Amino acid sequence: MVLGGLTAQAQKITVTGRVVGASGEGLPGSTVLERGTSNGTSTGGNGEFSLSVAPEATLTIQAIGFKAQQVPVNGRTTLPDVQLVAAAQDLNEVVVTGSRASEGRSNILTTAPVDVISAREIKAYAQIDVAQILSYVAPSFQSSRQTITDGTDHIDPASLRGLGPDQVLVLVNGKRRHNSSLVNINGSIGRGSVGTDLNAIPTASIKRIEVLRDGAAALYGSDAIAGVINIQLKDDSTGVTASSTVGQTTKGDGDVFQADANVGIGLGGRGFVDVSGQFQNHSYFNRGLPDTAPLIYLGGSGGQYPASANTEQARRDLKAQDDALVKQNGFNRNDLRVGSADTRNYGGFLNSEYRLGGGLTAYLSGGVTHRTGKSAGFNRLPNQPTQSDLTIFPNGFLPFINTKINDQSAIVGLRKGLGGFAADLSNTFGRNELRYDISNSVNASLPQGPGIRNQTEFYAGTLIFSQNTTNLGLARKFSEVGPLATLNVAFGGEFRVDRFQIKAGEPNSYINGGRLIGTTPTASGSQVFPGYQPTDAVDKSRTNVAGYVDLESDVTEKLLVHAAGRLERYSDFGTSVSGQAAARFTLVEGLSLRGSIGNGFRAPSLQQRYFTNVSTQFISGLPNQILTVNNENPIVRNAFGGSGQQGFGVGALKQENSRNYSLGLTARVAQTVTLTVDAYQIDIDDRIVLSSSFARSNATVNTILGSLPVSRVQFFANAVNTRTQGLDIVANERLVLGEKSRLGLTAAANFNQTTVRSFNSTSSTINNDQTVGTGNLQNTLFDRQQRTRLESGNPRSKINLSANYNYGIFGIEARTVRFGEVQYKDADPARSFLDQTFAAKWITDVTLSAQIIKQVSLLVGINNLFDVYPDKFIQNPRNFETNFSVDPTLSYNSTLDNTNRGRFVYQANQFGFQGAFYFARVNVAF
Repeated sequence: MVLGGLTAQAQKITVTGRVVGASGEGLPGSTVLERGTSNGTSTGGNGEFSLSVAPEATLTIQAIGFKAQQVPVNGRTTLPDVQLVAAAQDLNEVVVTGSRASEGRSNILTTAPVDVISAREIKAYAQIDVAQILSYVAPSFQSSRQTITDGTDHIDPASLRGLGPDQVLVLVNGKRRHNSSLVNINGSIGRGSVGTDLNAIPTASIKRIEVLRDGAAALYGSDAIAGVINIQLKDDSTGVTASSTVGQTTKGDGDVFQADANVGIGLGGRGFVDVSGQFQNHSYFNRGLPDTAPLIYLGGSGGQYPASANTEQARRDLKAQDDALVKQNGFNRNDLRVGSADTRNYGGFLNSEYRLGGGLTAYLSGGVTHRTGKSAGFNRLPNQPTQSDLTIFPNGFLPFINTKINDQSAIVGLRKGLGGFAADLSNTFGRNELRYDISNSVNASLPQGPGIRNQTEFYAGTLIFSQNTTNLGLARKFSEVGPLATLNVAFGGEFRVDRFQIKAGEPNSYINGGRLIGTTPTASGSQVFPGYQPTDAVDKSRTNVAGYVDLESDVTEKLLVHAAGRLERYSDFGTSVSGQAAARFTLVEGLSLRGSIGNGFRAPSLQQRYFTNVSTQFISGLPNQILTVNNENPIVRNAFGGSGQQGFGVGALKQENSRNYSLGLTARVAQTVTLTVDAYQIDIDDRIVLSSSFARSNATVNTILGSLPVSRVQFFANAVNTRTQGLDIVANERLVLGEKSRLGLTAAANFNQTTVRSFNSTSSTINNDQTVGTGNLQNTLFDRQQRTRLESGNPRSKINLSANYNYGIFGIEARTVRFGEVQYKDADPARSFLDQTFAAKWITDVTLSAQIIKQVSLLVGINNLFDVYPDKFIQNPRNFETNFSVDPTLSYNSTLDNTNRGRFVYQANQFGFQGAFYFARVNVAF
C-alpha cells in the first residue's frame, strides 16, 4: 500500500500464507511484495500474511538476515509455509512517506531520510505507548512524561528534530490525524503548543511507523515543518495474536499492566477486516521527598515563620509546638506526588478493505480510545485557610486533577483506476475530548462553618477539538517521457473543517462565594484547577481548501528528482503557498548524495487563537491567578492609551513560515552495512509562543487588567524567529554467524541546536515600556526561562546503540541510549546563580526472549538497567550547598521557590526519573 492508497486496482485474489525460519519458527515483520509493484504487506506475530494480488503474480518474500525468495502464486489463495534461508544481507525497508509516487522505494534510495519502526521493534522492549517507543527508537524524536502540569500530565508533548509538538504532522494510513484538544500552558516542554495524542493509537493495531525527517508542508500541508510520522495499521486477513505485559520499578511503584489482541479476518478472498484491542494500566510513581516546610500548622505562606517569631528562641518554641501537632495529627510530610500520573487506557482500532468489483475498492479504518487519568497538584497546608476549608481538611489536602480523554477517528474511502490514474477519494474525521474533574479539593470562597458541608469534587469543564478532511488524489507513473526514464505525476485537492470548543464547568468550580477571613479575600474556584467560566466558553471553526501537485522522475539511472507544490487558503487568516525540490544522485555504486530545499508553514491552531482560562500557578511560593487570554481579546489586541479597553496592542496570529534545507549521503557496503548521514537547517519566522506572564507590579499591566480578579496575564503571539540546525546519522549491519545464528547492529544519532535569532513585536505598548528590570514588558514577552526551554529544554543530542542476537528459538536485545544535556535558566537574571545544566546520561535496556512453542513466546527484561536518574535540581535546598545553608528546623530561605520545600529532587526530564523497571511479556499467535 502506498501513501494515500494511490494504487490502481484490477481483478485480484487474496493469498494467505506463513513465513518461517530454519527451525520452523514464525518470522514476524517479514516483507511480502507483489513483484514489480509497491503492493505489499508485513507478516504478523506468527509469520502469517495475507495479500491481495493478481492471480498470475510472483511474490518476493524477504526478512532481515535471510535470502529473498520468489514464490509464484499461479492462482492459489493459500500457500504452504515459506521457509527462508539465512544470508548475510540486509533488507532495506520499502517506504511510502515523503512521496506520492505509485511505487515505494527503499529507505536508502529516497530523496529524504525516513526511519522505519517495525512491529518487532515495537514489541521488543517494555515501552507500550507510541510516544515512548519512538523516543527510545528514533533519535530525532523526543518525548517524556511530565509531572504537575495539569492536562499535560496526561498527553505527552513530543518533538522531532528539536522543534515543537505542533511542528510535526501525524498521519494514519497516509491520512492526516487530528490534533489534541489540549494546549500546553504550564511550564513544560512544548509550552504554548498543540500536539497530536500519539498514545491514543494502540500499539496492537500498528503494522509499522515511518518517520520522515524532512520538511514536507508542500506535500502534506500545515504542521509538517519538522517532518511527518506515518502510522500504518495492520492489514492481516488471517490469524490471531495477543500479548500481555506486566512490570514494576525497582522501588515497588509505577506498576504497569497491559493486554492486547489483534484478529485478522478474510472476506472471501475479496478483502480483510483487521481488529485490534488494547487495555493499559499505569500506576503512579513518586520521587518526591518529605516536605521541609519549617511549620505545617502554625506557619505562614509556604510554612515559613511569621514575622512575630523574630528570635531564635521564639522560632524554636514555635517549631516545638508545630512538631507536636504534626505528631498528634499523624501528618505525613511526604505530601506531594512528583512523578507520572495514574492512567488507564481502553482502545480499539479497525482496518478493513473490500473489493466491490469493476476495479473499485472500498476501505474503512478508525478507532475509539477512552483514557482516564489522575494526577496531583501542589498540596495545601493546614496553615493556608484562604485556600482551604479546615472543617473538612484540618490537616491540609492534596488536590487531584482527574481527566477523561475520549478520542474517535474514522477514515472511509474508495480507490479505482481512472484513465490510467490511480484515484483515491477519502473522508477522514477525528475528535479529541478532554474533560476535567477535580477531586479532594474545595472552593475556599464558599461559606464554611457548622452544619455546612462544602463539596470536594467539581466538574471543571471540557475541551473538544474535531477535524474533518475530504481528499481526492490521483497518481500515475509514465515511462520514457521524452528524455525522462520515468515520470510519476500526482495531484489532488483537499477540504478541511476544524472546530474547537470549550465547555464551562459547574458554577462552584469557578465562582467566588464572597467568604472573607477578616478582611482578606479567599481563593475562587476549585483549588488546583479553577473551572472554565462561561466567559471562557467558545465554539469556533474554520475551513481550509488546498490543492497540490507532486512530480517525481528517474531522469537517468543515477539521478532521481522530486518536486512538489501546494496552495492552501484558510478562512481565518488567508493563503499560503509552499514548494519543495529534492534530488538523489548516485555517485558510485552503493554511494549516493541527496538533498532538498523548500519552504513550509504552520497555521495557528484554533486552540492558540481562542483558548482562554484562569489557572492557579505558584510563583515564589505564592498562588497566582493567571489569566491566559485569547489573541482576539481586547486585552491583547487593543493598544494601550487608546479609546475603550486598554490592551497590549499585539497583532492577530498569523502563520509560521519556514525554510528547510537538507543535504545527505547514503551508502551500502558489502551488502550488510547501510549508512545514512543527513544535515539540515530549519529557519522559522513568526514562531508562535505563549508569552511569559505579565504581573500587576508593572503599572501598565495593572491598568490593563483593571478590576479583573487575576494577578497575571499571558497570551499567544508570533514573538520569535528561530533557526534549528542538526545532523542525523543512522548505520545498520546484519550478520549471519551460522545456520541459526544472526546478529543485528544499529547505531543512530541526532545532534540539533535551536537558537532564537530575533524577537518580533509591533506592539507600541510593549516596545515603549521603560520600566527598569525584569518587570519591563519587553523582557517579559519571552523571558530567559522561556527562551531556554525553547532552545535547550529538549536534549540537543541523542545517540542510540542497539544490538539483537538470535540463536534458534532464543534471542537477546540490548540497547543503550544517550540523552544529551538540557538546561534550566531562571526567569529573573538576578537569580542566574540558580541556572543549571543537567548532564547527558546513558540509559541501558536489556530483553531476553524465547519461542517456547510455535504459538507462544516469552520476554523478560529490564529498562534502565543501571538505575540512572537525571542530575539533581540545585534549587532543591537539600541539593544546594554552594550559595545557601538551609536549616529546615530554624528557617527557610525565601529566595528559593517555596512550593519546592525540598521535595523536587529532579527538574530535568530528558528520559523521566522513574529509575529501573522490570517487566515480562508473553506473546501468543495462532
